[in-house]
Amino acid sequence: MPVKVNMEYGVARISTGKQNIDRQVRNILEQYPKATIIKETYTGTKLEGRKEFENLLKILKPGDTLIFDSVSRMSRNAEEGFNLYQELFSKGINLVFLKEPHINTSVYKQALETKQIDIQINTDSETMNEFTTALFDIINKLLMNLVKEQIFRAFEESEKEVKILHIRTSEGMLTAKLNGKQIGQKKGAKLTTKKSVEAKALIIKYSKDFDGSLTDKEVIKLIDVSRNSYYKYKSELKENIA
Repeated sequence: MPVKVNMEYGVARISTGKQNIDRQVRNILEQYPKATIIKETYTGTKLEGRKEFENLLKILKPGDTLIFDSVSRMSRNAEEGFNLYQELFSKGINLVFLKEPHINTSVYKQALETKQIDIQINTDSETMNEFTTALFDIINKLLMNLVKEQIFRAFEESEKEVKILHIRTSEGMLTAKLNGKQIGQKKGAKLTTKKSVEAKALIIKYSKDFDGSLTDKEVIKLIDVSRNSYYKYKSELKENIA
């Protein structure tokens, strides 16, 4: 009978091809030299669309281990990241975050086990027995929720850091341009008109690809620009941020 081998996968993710992925790979292999490295380039914050990661999730088996340099490499969306963490944990997948080891699934599992209160109280009153049992059930649920909250907070902090970075980048880019400075590699005149500067500021504010929550169609209608101009401005913004 073949012996089951548990696999180790290191997931390294960057937002654009211009970024260097080597640091993440190096950090993973230093602690998990046998890990199979999965590299991906993905700009968005959603899990949907990450083809390499989605393909990896399909082949995972109980006992396998996923290693990330940090929680942001798994997900930049707090709710999706937390839900995926819970789903993988329930399937017996081990999760390791090198920079946030306090939320590794091994720690989570141990916390759930050690924080459970298992006290048998028998009194002469059936009503009292039922009351104490229900009370300890409530306490156990509260303790488990506290552990889960700690994990969610890690993903939430990661999402906030990304948003702050986008805001600072956007503000710095617009300020520099308004002061007459060239942004990024010059490929002809860009951001040269007051209309284009204002439009880009609104795109950054309202588009879900930056700091907002609206779709492309909704933003186009809101800021009243042509479809071609909108996608041109949006493309230039992404290029400059990258």
